Amino acid sequence: MDNPKLRDLILIEEENGDEREYAVEALFDLEDDSFALLTSEEEVLLMRIEEEDGEQFLIGLDDHEEAENILHAYQVAIESAPAE
Repeated sequence: MDNPKLRDLILIEEENGDEREYAVEALFDLEDDSFALLTSEEEVLLMRIEEEDGEQFLIGLDDHEEAENILHAYQVAIESAPAE
């Protein structure tokens, strides 16, 4: 990934056992949930962050419309309060 900005990288194991590397583009909260926006050379993922027994897990969003609504809310928040 040729990105001049330094990003945290994580490995995600897919259901078939393959591992893929993603850059963490953003971590954000919306209502009572936390989300991670991840990118690779091939795709962009939005995942819910859940915690159990002190450990955090990334859970994929199955509902495409829910994911679009969350991304839209995130974009509106970024545009109204851009980072310096």
